[in-house]
Amino acid sequence: MSKHTDLVIVGGGISGASLLYAVAKFTDVDDVTLIEKEREIAAVNSDRTNNSQTLHFGDIETNYTLEKAEEVKEGAELLAGYLEGTDPDREMHSKRSKMVLGVGEAEVAKLEERYHENGFGDLFPKLREIGREEIAELEPKVVEGRDPDTALKALQTPDGYVVDYGAVAESFVEDARAEDGVAVHLGTAVENVDEGRDGFTVETDDGDFAADAVVVAAGSHSLQFAKEMGYGEDMSLLPVAGSFFLADDLLNGKVYTLQMKKLPFAAVHGDADVHDDGVTRFGPTAKLVPALERGELSTVSDFADVFGFSPASILSYVNILSDRVLFPYVVRNLVYDIPEVGKRAFLPDVQKVVPSVDVDDIERAKGYGGVRPQIVDTKNRELDMGEAKITGDGVLFNITPSPGASTALKNAMTDVRTVLDFFDADHEFDEAAFREATIENFPRGDDAAASPTAEGDDAAEAADAAEAADDRVPAEADD
Repeated sequence: MSKHTDLVIVGGGISGASLLYAVAKFTDVDDVTLIEKEREIAAVNSDRTNNSQTLHFGDIETNYTLEKAEEVKEGAELLAGYLEGTDPDREMHSKRSKMVLGVGEAEVAKLEERYHENGFGDLFPKLREIGREEIAELEPKVVEGRDPDTALKALQTPDGYVVDYGAVAESFVEDARAEDGVAVHLGTAVENVDEGRDGFTVETDDGDFAADAVVVAAGSHSLQFAKEMGYGEDMSLLPVAGSFFLADDLLNGKVYTLQMKKLPFAAVHGDADVHDDGVTRFGPTAKLVPALERGELSTVSDFADVFGFSPASILSYVNILSDRVLFPYVVRNLVYDIPEVGKRAFLPDVQKVVPSVDVDDIERAKGYGGVRPQIVDTKNRELDMGEAKITGDGVLFNITPSPGASTALKNAMTDVRTVLDFFDADHEFDEAAFREATIENFPRGDDAAASPTAEGDDAAEAADAAEAADDRVPAEADD
């Protein structure tokens, strides 16, 4: 006999965990069940080694339009507020300086235009222009060894949140489990979701669950489930695997390079590891892989299910990969995984951030990197740069490419409203309490300590230095 629950959430990564937290803590839904195939929460893409550990606000991501940045900003502030309120000892995150670097006259001009004319300076009050001298104060290695005649400028902000998303997902689940009516089943694989007249039957390798509503928040697998149920016929996926390179202690915070607007992938950046500031991580690379999970051969056939090998899918891939910007980028990223050759090919990207780095200073991070589900619109034969939500009668499929982790709580807030609609308004969402527990804790510009000016303010510099010292997690805190 099936176990009955009001809502089943399939997937225990940051997206599923966020929704479980929002439903359990801030609605009056009686019973909610989360089912995760792995034996741990956030064991796949949300694990800290499988993503760039960045909380994306849209302030220094230069492939974002102003409209995209406005959308992402609220999501990032929700999560940052949760971290500020629940993680005062910074076991799940750290907060450091963050900047995007313009190297050369052309890039400096782009940053100036972005800040002054495109509205980013107004949208992000804590974002400011800094020149070579202040860049050197914050990040000495960025300037050390660089040609003094090369133009250099950065847009910098103190909101450089470095996040262990796996730990955050675990925190969401722990908070949810404190409520009545919450069940979490780990090491339980969902084999099928069957839609019936009176609801859904979620079939697993450990028994069946009867549910009034279902949300599938299983990353790339969400589209696989959707297609099996007859949804998402005009969609496919471009699975992108990211890799990283590691070096010793080179940076104090995050340093981004400019991104190409046509690419949905993050530009190469460097930052100190969330749990060990003695390690600097550079990346990510972006390699196309025919699998839904990194290193899991069993998911190659899952990708085949999603791809479908239909004429529309094949023509979409041909159209996308023939792009004169994307194709060379894809080929170049394939080289990065070749032993020895790869790190030599990647070295110029690292040297753009830290000029003094030599090839012997970096090593490919073995075992790091996940797969991002970049959505393909097979009807228009193009990449869909946003997230995808497929909604049916009582079922929601949530496919969240980057920056899905950054906007996890905002996505959860949206999904809660959809779920409550499934129940014909029989339940309520306490949005005020949700915001009080999250975004209300985010420090605004007038709450933060004054930043030093380009000319220098000794008191402010001392305050910032003390704050930076407190914010950096010591190496021995690495777990």
